This record gives sequence, C-alpha cells and structure tokens, in this order.
Amino acid sequence: MAEEKKTTIKKIRSAGPMRQLMADYFKELDEASKTGSPQIAWCTSVGPAELLRSFGFLVYFPENHGAMLGSSRMAPDLIPAANAIGYSPDICSYLTSDIGSYLRKNTPLTKAFGMETVPLPDVLVYNTNQCRDVKDWFSFYERELEVPCIGIDTMRQIGDITPEHISGLIGQHKALIPILEEISGQKFDIDRLRETVKSSYECTKGWKKVLRIAEKRPSPITFFDATIHMGPAVVLRGDDRAVQYYETLNAELEERVANGVGAVDDETYRFYWEGMPVWGKLREHAEFFAEKKSCVVASTYCNSWIFEDLEHEDPFEGMARAYTELFIVRSEGYKEKYLENMVRDYNISGIIYHDAKTCPNNSNNRYGLPLRFSKSSGVPHVVINGDLNDLRLYSEEQAKTQFEALVEQISEKAK
Repeated sequence: MAEEKKTTIKKIRSAGPMRQLMADYFKELDEASKTGSPQIAWCTSVGPAELLRSFGFLVYFPENHGAMLGSSRMAPDLIPAANAIGYSPDICSYLTSDIGSYLRKNTPLTKAFGMETVPLPDVLVYNTNQCRDVKDWFSFYERELEVPCIGIDTMRQIGDITPEHISGLIGQHKALIPILEEISGQKFDIDRLRETVKSSYECTKGWKKVLRIAEKRPSPITFFDATIHMGPAVVLRGDDRAVQYYETLNAELEERVANGVGAVDDETYRFYWEGMPVWGKLREHAEFFAEKKSCVVASTYCNSWIFEDLEHEDPFEGMARAYTELFIVRSEGYKEKYLENMVRDYNISGIIYHDAKTCPNNSNNRYGLPLRFSKSSGVPHVVINGDLNDLRLYSEEQAKTQFEALVEQISEKAK
C-alpha cells in the first residue's frame, strides 16, 4: 500500500528576519524596563502609538502578549488566577490570561526572549475602538502598578463617519498631550509626530501589499501565515524597521507568484476567516485546509491593521480617521458591504465565522449577519464556536465537522 503523503506547511524564509526583529524589539523593552530609560508606554493594539513614539516612548502592546499566551497554549492555565480575583470567565480572554500571567509570574517572554517579566510601564494608554475591556484591562495595572492610565473613548456601531466624530476624536488625542509632556519631560513636537505617522503609513502600505497579493491564484500566503507576519505591523507601527521588513516579505511573496508557487499545493477552494484566530490551533487549522487543497486567503482580522487614512496632511485627523475606520467599530450595514468587496476581490468560495466566546466585539455572527450575507451573496458559510485564547471553550471535533461540511458543500455546488 502506498504511503500516505503528509501535509507540510510551507515555510516563509522571511520568518527568520522577522523573529530577529521581534527579538530586538523585546530586548529594547527589557533593557528599558530595567534601567528606566527610555520610558515605556503600554498601548492598546489600535491606540495612538504614533503619538507615544513622538514623545520618545518605547511602546509595548499587551494584546500582543495576549496572543502569545494563546499561541503558546499557556492561557487556559493562567485564566483561573484572574477569575479568582473577580474577573469573569466570560470577559476577554486576552485580559484574563494576561492578568493571570502577571499574578502567576509566568510569561512566554521568558522562553522566547529570556525576559523575566513583561516590561513595566510609565504610562498606560488605551483606545476603546476595539471594546470596553481594554480600558478595564489597563485599569487593573493602573491600580496594581500605580501608573497613570489615559486614553480615547471611541464611538461604536458607526455608519458614516461624520465631521463631528472626527473633531471629537481629534480633541481627545490632543487632550493627551499635556499629560504625556509631563510624564516624558518632553515638549510635543508636531514635526516628530508627522515623521512617525508617515512611517506608520509606509508600514501600512507594505502590510496591505502582503495581504493583497493573496488575491493571486494560487495565493502565495495564507491567513495563518499572515497572523504571524502581522507582528511588526502591530508592535512596530511608526518604526522604520517595520517598513523594511515588509519590503523583504513582499519580495519573497512576489517571487512565489512569479514561480507559480502557492502556499497550498493544488489550491482548489478559497476561504475567508471572519473573526479572531484560535491562537492555540493555528497549525492544526492550517494543516486541515492544506489537506483539503483549500486556502484561507483573507480575513477581517489581519486587514484591521491597514490604516490608509494616516496619509492625511494633518496627523491628528489622520490618526482619528484611521483608528475609527476599523471594521470592528462600524455598523452591520457597513460590515456587509465590506464583506461583499472582500468576497469579490479574493474570489472567495466560502466564509468561516469564528464565534469567540469571550470576544463578542470581534464575533460578527451573533446578529444574523452570516445568514443575511449568504442569502444576498450566495456564498456559503459555517460558524465555529471557540475562543481566541481559552481552548477549554473550543471543540476540535465540532470545528473539524464544520470545516468539512463547508468544503463538501462547495464541492457539491461546483459539480
């Protein structure tokens, strides 16, 4: 009997330079945490990182740490520590796993980068454009570490973005300046902010190019690859090293396209992932779809770090618009139109909605959207139940059954 060929995930060579870049980033944070210079600002993932960098802060993103806790599968063992001090098991598992990590003094940064602990902040800065949980998350550390917590409160369920929305958000950004001046001991420099915003915009262009190359058939990259390679776009926005990294990655992906090399051999079906990744199951999911000759080519999640409005001549208006154009902030009508465009541009065969138990704000299956969209577009879908970090809420068999059902449905439809 012929030996069954095992599915292998094709490695991206640029992963090596990216790992070094991330190691350098965390080494800088670790040294600054130990010496007290430069100062460190904690920032939510879609917060005003450019403004913080313009004051000379090194910027650390606890959500990135949350994703590491999920991908390392440490989260389920750490979440109970946060539950024990009153944090509900139903709230964001990034939050509970991160606080649990702090309480248990156990972080994946130790194994990955030799760090004893996360870098300690001089200021905590949030933007509630993702959810209210980020404010509550940072409030824990405000009490625990006795450092200032400041931020921006963004409206939700926005349809058309109005001048009133933007003027209010610009005002909130500018209100942070006197506080950041006092903490940093630096005067605000508009030219420095412009330089930082320009660097962020160049990063966005490079990251968009990475994601858009997946429109090619076969796609040279999968959603699962993108969740890893988005690291610099998240943590090094406003730092030219991120711009340089995406030049390297794009060159490799263009080489794959020129040589007809797909991320998935014999790519047959093309899927869209809506919602958060299941961080602890990225490899298993990638292998499953590769075995089915299917490529998950695009996602809302990875596209959430494309900030084209940063190009605006006024850096404050650019930041206000960029961080309010997000899918997660918008109305159901906007989201349906967005999905229409993505299905068309990427030639999508089917959509996978992830209902992440502890992330209602990034689970877009709960108010009828999947059924409405399948009816209007003719694109089939499935919903898998799980979570971004807490694997106790995820069923391997249920997810596999749903994935297989979607592939079978599309296969039958194609006959």
